[in-house]
Amino acid sequence: MAGAPTPAVRALTQARVAHRVHAYPHDPRSDSYGAEAVAALADELGVVAEQIFKTLVVELSSGGAAGRGQLAVAVLPVPRTLSLKGAAAALGAPKAALADRARAERTTGYVLGGISPLGQKRALPTVLDDSALRWDRMLCSAGKRGLEIELAPADLVRLTGAVTAAVTA
Repeated sequence: MAGAPTPAVRALTQARVAHRVHAYPHDPRSDSYGAEAVAALADELGVVAEQIFKTLVVELSSGGAAGRGQLAVAVLPVPRTLSLKGAAAALGAPKAALADRARAERTTGYVLGGISPLGQKRALPTVLDDSALRWDRMLCSAGKRGLEIELAPADLVRLTGAVTAAVTA
């Protein structure tokens, strides 16, 4: 891996969790970061697109007075679409919406397209799509565009305190 390890990689190393870091050339013109990771890594690593996961930051509604809700993270396969209703239910909230980009970046310490469920500036409640449990290994962002971490889904659940649930539409 080029450069200093990201907070996500440091979190795995400090926890002594078996993992591999995979770098690929990120095209700065790309706005489909997950699809870019799938195209770059699936064949090379012998994985299918459903084993490569994206991290989306959502804002949970408390159902009460207007104002900002708590942020949380949903981790799901790149080819799938997030069910906001499913994510809200899994995280114990009446509603969820995709979070504002600036707030998501400021809270996690990562840029969009490189948000990792690990090593966030402020650890957020996390839900992992239960499809991850079908695999012995999965990939998710390592905290930088063009960088993915390969690890066991159970390790991601343990380190993030994630709940698992069906959160795809």
